[in-house]
Amino acid sequence: MATLVRAETSLDNPRPAVLWLHGMTDYFFHAHVAERFTDQGYAFYALDLRKCGRSHRPGQHWHYTSDLRHYYPELNATARLLAQRHGGVIPLAHSTGGLIATLWLDHLRAADPGLFGRIPAAILNSPWLDMPFPRPVVLGTKALTSTIGKVRPFFSLPTKEVSAYGRSLHRSLGGEWDYNTTMKPLGGHRKYYGWIEAIFAGQAAVRAQPRLPLPLLTLCSAKSWLGHEYSAASDSADTVLDVTQIQRLAPGLSEDSTVISLDSARHDVFLSTPLVREAAFEETFSWLDRVLGARHDSTK
Repeated sequence: MATLVRAETSLDNPRPAVLWLHGMTDYFFHAHVAERFTDQGYAFYALDLRKCGRSHRPGQHWHYTSDLRHYYPELNATARLLAQRHGGVIPLAHSTGGLIATLWLDHLRAADPGLFGRIPAAILNSPWLDMPFPRPVVLGTKALTSTIGKVRPFFSLPTKEVSAYGRSLHRSLGGEWDYNTTMKPLGGHRKYYGWIEAIFAGQAAVRAQPRLPLPLLTLCSAKSWLGHEYSAASDSADTVLDVTQIQRLAPGLSEDSTVISLDSARHDVFLSTPLVREAAFEETFSWLDRVLGARHDSTK
């Protein structure tokens, strides 16, 4: 089961709808993002994927999947609904959601070209395209994961009670944002070897797939601050992913790819400090005006 959340707005809006896809240890709580998009005339929706956020049910392992393709049915159903209501849909996908969305879009163009044609553009917010560790560590982890993930898929990796990212964000620890820490724990949900194996497979598939034939915007921080305890630097950098990997890999995802690195942005650029997230909004809306205007002109 997945859960679709909708911002209060007109259903007959002529612009495409925006569909937010969350990352790992995440769910949609970004009311300020919905407000900014609806103020710009976009209908706004967010999907909490199966076993995530509002969709989690007792007894389920939070966010667990053994194959990222398991999310395609709920993404297909949501895209059909929004395309029918609004004429088109623009995915806006964060972190693991960015990886899932990139795979899904490649699947969709082959499996349902008609529905793919109703997606005029896509936006990635710090997509998880590679493991943020030195290559020898990644190769060793991949070998270990391929063994343990098959034999004991629910064997979990260690987790922190509070991560630098969680402390940077949550109001109870001095951050700006107040969210449900059961759905988004301050130290992250448990990560299981079977799930890590699915991430490795998804990242390999993205590197192998052809470029998407649609405009793609990727937003990320200009710098990372990985492996450190919380400090003021955590508030102005990506403390989760290596942004040099995003900057290197994102241009190859699409035939029309734009990558914008934002100074002092957090991992979720729309949860950055006020001036930085305002820059993220301005870059996003400027890009949308350009690509949607060009698409409209080409159909005249």
